[in-house]
Amino acid sequence: MPLIVKDWLADHVELPAGLTAERLAADLVKVGLEEEAIHGAAVTGPLVVGRVIEQHPEPQKNGKTINWCQVDVGALNVDGVPVAEGGTPRGIVCGAHNFGPGDLVVVALPGAVLPGPFPIASRKTYGHVSDGMICSQRELGLGEDHAGIIVLPRLGYAEADLTPGQDAIALLGLGEEVLEINVTPDRGYAFSYRGVAREYAHSTGAKFTDRGVLTGAEPAATPDGFEVVVNDAAPIHGVTGCDRFVTRIVRGVDPSAPTPAWLKHRLEGSGMRSITLAVDITNYVMLDLGQPLHAYDLAKVAAPIVVRRAASGERLVTLDDVDRALDPEDLLITDSPSGPGSRVLGMAGVMGGESSEVSGTTTDVLVEAAHFDPITVARTARRHKLPSEAAKRFERGVDPVLPAVAAQRVVDLLVELGGGTADPAVSDLDTTVAPAPVALRVTEPERLSGVVYTPEQVRSTLEEIGATVTDGPEDTFLVTPPSWRPDLTGPADLVEEVVRIQGYDQVPSVLPAAPGGRGLTAEQRTRRSVTRALAEAGFVETLSYPFVSAAEYDALGLPADDPRRVSLRLANPLADDKPLLRTNLLVTLLDTVRRNVSRGLTDLAVFEIGLVTRPQPGAPVAPSLPGGVRPTEDELAALEAGVPAQPRRVAGVLTGRREPAGWWGDGRVADWADAVAAARLVAEKVGVEVIVTADTEHLPWHPGRCARLELADGTLVGHAGELHPKVVERLGLPARSVAFEVDLSALVAGSSGEPVVAAAVSAFPAAKEDLAFVVDESVPASVVEAAIVAGAGELLEDVSLFDVFTGPQLGEGKKSLAYALRLRAADRTLGADEVRAVREGVVAAAAAGAGAVLRA
Repeated sequence: MPLIVKDWLADHVELPAGLTAERLAADLVKVGLEEEAIHGAAVTGPLVVGRVIEQHPEPQKNGKTINWCQVDVGALNVDGVPVAEGGTPRGIVCGAHNFGPGDLVVVALPGAVLPGPFPIASRKTYGHVSDGMICSQRELGLGEDHAGIIVLPRLGYAEADLTPGQDAIALLGLGEEVLEINVTPDRGYAFSYRGVAREYAHSTGAKFTDRGVLTGAEPAATPDGFEVVVNDAAPIHGVTGCDRFVTRIVRGVDPSAPTPAWLKHRLEGSGMRSITLAVDITNYVMLDLGQPLHAYDLAKVAAPIVVRRAASGERLVTLDDVDRALDPEDLLITDSPSGPGSRVLGMAGVMGGESSEVSGTTTDVLVEAAHFDPITVARTARRHKLPSEAAKRFERGVDPVLPAVAAQRVVDLLVELGGGTADPAVSDLDTTVAPAPVALRVTEPERLSGVVYTPEQVRSTLEEIGATVTDGPEDTFLVTPPSWRPDLTGPADLVEEVVRIQGYDQVPSVLPAAPGGRGLTAEQRTRRSVTRALAEAGFVETLSYPFVSAAEYDALGLPADDPRRVSLRLANPLADDKPLLRTNLLVTLLDTVRRNVSRGLTDLAVFEIGLVTRPQPGAPVAPSLPGGVRPTEDELAALEAGVPAQPRRVAGVLTGRREPAGWWGDGRVADWADAVAAARLVAEKVGVEVIVTADTEHLPWHPGRCARLELADGTLVGHAGELHPKVVERLGLPARSVAFEVDLSALVAGSSGEPVVAAAVSAFPAAKEDLAFVVDESVPASVVEAAIVAGAGELLEDVSLFDVFTGPQLGEGKKSLAYALRLRAADRTLGADEVRAVREGVVAAAAAGAGAVLRA
């Protein structure tokens, strides 16, 4: 976000005396530039100019040599008298050695607070009482140089203007508050002092001077200008990547010329560090006007410059020393050491390459000021993860009139500050097109905003923002937007400008009437019911990011051919180590559980409801559509066909105790039955019956303690049970942790969707029967229960399993399942013969359907 230094802003617009950062923020927010933060003064307390009177090196036992210095700080000396009048200087210990007697330095006296915060006080060190500190750039937050002390004349401050005891906070600009503002993507012009100053003038009526318009001092293109060729034969989305390219040359620049203190202060106050004079000047002009620029070492560039798309396999080492593989959509700046366009100099509008950068030996500078396509720059910056200051401006839209003005400013500053000479050769390749006029009905602002604006108000407001307004037919204005506002393309955009400048506070607040007949869908209501039921059952809902790695599938033990390993890979993941979209919910939920267990929370019951992505091998791939144009119906259909299935699932994990321990007892450890019960609870809330059977092999569950959940038609909807011991070990979870995962979308699809009809309450008593059956241990209880239901017929009201028993008296491989049956008729009291008949039918059905034998 842009940082605004007030004295720099004053170069463009008149500011009232005593303007605070808070007042500036309030004025800018009226026109839509929101305050992000106000950064306070970097240094407080006494920070002054000091002259070193004496410097005595003192070697120490640790091998270090310190300097015991006597420093004159004028009226702030020990006795309050300057040394020139016989005063006593302050004694200060300093470990740096790049200064000497007579040098003017910056001194922090006791009571000062430096960035950190780092308070300064008199303290005994190295056998002396150090009465302050002689400061380096980093200690004052002015740069990264910590090895050397600031010697003010070396930074460009005239020695005649400096006196011991002078306030260094004001001198260095350290006491000034800096305003950080938030700029919306459609207002890229506000990424400059020129743009912010214009908005301040709109808000307050202050006098604004536009320093970004052509003044006539900019020379026209000459035949001998540095040749530039744009070769964009296959432009992206039908727009050429570069429609303006200005080059200027400055010769004889002093490579040792320092960046003056005022320019360095403005750059650092705006969040940019000082590098070299040529680079600092291009950055300064970019921040000032909003036009990104680039400086090349002329000796390292061969004509012509060719602007083109990257070829397959090309690479570039950018200024940040990273070797990057280029994409065919990247727009490049190239030159021709062995053929036109053969060497890559930089990525257009994003970052230059190190092969042609300005160095400490550069004397002749080639200045580039160009206008690039916003979409091309935005895609390149994101593709290479290079959100440079230039890219931030180009992708939001830069004024195409600025290149010539900005290039002239750079030339002037290089001549003034670097001692260079402007070369008369000028190149200006210009194929820009003037903005098209927009027809605006005079009454449109009133229609869209509800505020009555007169035609004179509409016209004057649009002219105030820089637009040209002429009368059109039938009460319309023909509005030509200014060159710096590429976002003004339709009537609604112009209406927004009228409302913004006239004041948002004039727009009435009208609460729209809520339309009737709407509400949550059946699926949304079901989802909320499931969430509420699980929470009431003691589970805590969590949310996790759906991004995973192949290593997390390995931790679950998924086989190489498991369909859950077929994942969608993100082209631009948030984290490089998690580039895949999850195919099941447990993989991310177990990571949440692992993190909690590692922090000492071992008794957990958590659940999550979320989407998973299940791509199918051989499915069509979604096409990469161009930006800036509306896709065709066929393209949208192809895009839809390439989107993989994304079912919604519910998963839960239980670790440790399900019931807490205390004075009442040892509690109860969660087991597989709790996971199955939770999964069945989900199905119950959806309103469907699930059949629970054993599943002998489905990782990450235990092969002997895993339940398979199916609908009546055989559709698999989930699994529940105890996690595999190796999975538990790899994830560092408590032993015998349990989990479930259910496909909520499949459950909802399998439900009838009909409202539940309450059963009539019978006034007649129920008959109860308890039956115990002996079956093979491999027979699921659900199979026996299904046989009981079939054999009991319509008189069965309820059946429940209340006991499971195994023992030698039953025989090897046998178990006993005891069921409680409740029988009732709606119109009569059941007789003994009817109950007996039901009992016999149940016994016969259990024997036929499950091989069950009634236990004696």
